[in-house]
Amino acid sequence: NGAICVHPCSPSFHGETSFVCKDRKWQMFTDTCASLDIQSLFQPVHGKPGDGVKYFGADNHGNSNCQADFSCIVPDILSSPAIPGNIAEIVELLKNISLLLSENVSRGKMQSYSRIANHILDNSIISSWAFVKDRNASSILLDSVNLFAGKLLLRNGSESIQEHFIATKGYSIHKNTSGKSFDFSMEFSNTRNITGHVVIPEEELLKLPKTSKAISVALPTLGAIIEANRLDAVFVNGMVLSVSLPEELHNILLTFEKVNKLENIKSQCVGWHSTDRRWDNKVCALKSDSISSVVCICKHHHQTFKSFSILMSPTTLRNAVLDYITRVGLGLSIFSLVLCLSIETVVWRHVTKTEITYMRHFCLVNIAASLLVADVLFILAAIVHNTALNYQLCVAATFFLHFFYLALFFWMFTLGLLILYGLLLIFFKLTISVLIATAFSIGYGCPLVVSILTVAITEPKNGYLRHGACWLNWYETKALLAFVVPALSIIVVNVVVVVVVVVKTGRSSIGEGFKSQDLSNMIRISKNVALLTPLLGLTWGFGLATIIDSHSLAFHITFALLNAFQGFFILLFGTLLDRKTREALRMSYLSSKRKCSLAKVKISPPQWLNL
Repeated sequence: NGAICVHPCSPSFHGETSFVCKDRKWQMFTDTCASLDIQSLFQPVHGKPGDGVKYFGADNHGNSNCQADFSCIVPDILSSPAIPGNIAEIVELLKNISLLLSENVSRGKMQSYSRIANHILDNSIISSWAFVKDRNASSILLDSVNLFAGKLLLRNGSESIQEHFIATKGYSIHKNTSGKSFDFSMEFSNTRNITGHVVIPEEELLKLPKTSKAISVALPTLGAIIEANRLDAVFVNGMVLSVSLPEELHNILLTFEKVNKLENIKSQCVGWHSTDRRWDNKVCALKSDSISSVVCICKHHHQTFKSFSILMSPTTLRNAVLDYITRVGLGLSIFSLVLCLSIETVVWRHVTKTEITYMRHFCLVNIAASLLVADVLFILAAIVHNTALNYQLCVAATFFLHFFYLALFFWMFTLGLLILYGLLLIFFKLTISVLIATAFSIGYGCPLVVSILTVAITEPKNGYLRHGACWLNWYETKALLAFVVPALSIIVVNVVVVVVVVVKTGRSSIGEGFKSQDLSNMIRISKNVALLTPLLGLTWGFGLATIIDSHSLAFHITFALLNAFQGFFILLFGTLLDRKTREALRMSYLSSKRKCSLAKVKISPPQWLNL
């Protein structure tokens, strides 16, 4: 609720504040303590930096750990869940510590500060940053870390403090020092590390008038956090390296290991403009670019440019052409699906006279309905993402989007099984009720199981959602495989079914025990499957290609076209090109026309006169 209780019940805070807890236990970000504005937490008594430590007095037992390094607040902060509201409060807390407690930053202070920052820099909560209301929270965090780390005191000329997602190193430097360097190897995800390297050239060190210090901070996940928090279209492809140098030094050499090592992707060296809060490519020049790493030459400025990284083409290409294709295509798809369902309603009585034709149209209706709901959910998911609504709503939208897209494929699978049932089980017939129950179990039951298992396994680790979108995660947990694997497997199975139909119908013995009408129906269903399966396979094949090769505009445009026009394909190949459906439509039209004519004939002239 924008408030924090500061341990007034703890022995370390006796007599230091007039705020009283409702119980004897301090909890962070709950209503169990009286509200205390977080900015008053470190309000200096005499109005100058450093006086904030007066709030961290020794307890009755002489324990002055809080005064020395404020370590007493760390355990409670680390035990708090890293949800968007808590992230915002911790950012504000770190900002106030940097402003008011940055005098004489000892190793203990820096360790406590790093542990608090590490809590909200964890790679498992990056997606939560998208729902932090303040779009500048990540930028404020970066500025606060740079300010606090820049005041670090060096013991014996050097210092090194490292957590999983933030590392700080410092060295004493003077003009007789041969080039100084900082090497970092940091955890980026649960499965891999990335490295960074900072070098202060020897010619720069010659500019120093006296012995000074150089501090560098490595933040492997902050680039992704800035992207998620600010909803930026840029993609940071390396760790963020911050450097604090004397005013006399400007040029530095930085080496970044790439997060995504893809060929033919141009990298861009950038510096973070702390005033404008944006990445700026004017302060850096690209020295070399290989498939695994990038070397940059950047200009350091002690007020404006202290942090640097590398950019690549964004994973989600925000292109006007793509947006236009998607909008037009989705509109056409939804219209086509509504028209398809309307036509099926009109001709249903005429085209469902046999068991096979009934199940064929039953499957087609459910395919169209599943895609229609998925298209509507796609629009709603985009609205939820763009307006940065709450995290739970985005999870719900992704769950149902996953479910209905899977349902589309499983109903296609049911259609394929129907063909095999009609061709191979000639003398074994099931009732309509059994067929419908089986179809529902496959068409909706299987997608429901897969969707529930996916969210149950990945969501507790904050790995369900993709960064910056209401869709399944790929880079961290590979949750998207829960859609890709079933979809591509069904496509392969249906292709095999079509091959079986071609082989089976080519044999002279096919007519034995088989009605010619049933055979004709099987062939019609097979044509539907043969046309729709490659189209769906091609569509989601290009969807997978956009993930593997995210910089390719051609892949993105092709996928957007095919995905947006799936509804039109179903209307065209499932309904309009079906001869029996067209005949039923013609019969319905002639029947309604005949009824209108008869109604007019029944009205005699005398009745008109009476009117």
